Amino acid sequence: MVRLTLDLIAKKSNLKPRKEETTLQYLKKITHINFSAKNIDAIEDLSLCKNLSVLYLYDNCISQITNLNYATNLTHLYLQNNCISCIENLGSLKKLEKLYMGGNYIAVIEGLEGLEGLRELHVESQRLPLGEKLLFDPRTLHSLAKSLSILNISNNNIDDIRGLEILENLNQLIAVDNQLLHVKVR
Repeated sequence: MVRLTLDLIAKKSNLKPRKEETTLQYLKKITHINFSAKNIDAIEDLSLCKNLSVLYLYDNCISQITNLNYATNLTHLYLQNNCISCIENLGSLKKLEKLYMGGNYIAVIEGLEGLEGLRELHVESQRLPLGEKLLFDPRTLHSLAKSLSILNISNNNIDDIRGLEILENLNQLIAVDNQLLHVKVR
């Protein structure tokens, strides 16, 4: 497996540092990193990437969200189709606007407290045990009540969405392929 390290970013990035620029200077100014489908299983310390705003890590083997606490300028995080079972260690990402976590092993949507700027949350198609359904921690819903405008919870065996009423600015709910029998539109 492969660990996402600063060294790997410097070596494999599409953008190359200018001749007069050191690797350290280059890493400090990089804004987008795309390491999707690269067999990444762990995220190392990315604290030197001070201006990182978009991180693509979908279609990998990541099981834990780690070492992103210094990526405080991150606005978009793509972690779909990994092996993540718990949303954690994102509390310092105050600028995060879009979080893509579909196709993982997440049973409870939690750990998003403090992300008052999160506008989009995509948690569709979690790989849950047969008969299990995706659940929502009320603390997380309360934290996202004012900011979240798009929520994708499709294909998660959900049978009740009454708890989502707290999301006062939600204008797009994508909830196809669930077990919903009664949906009341406000």
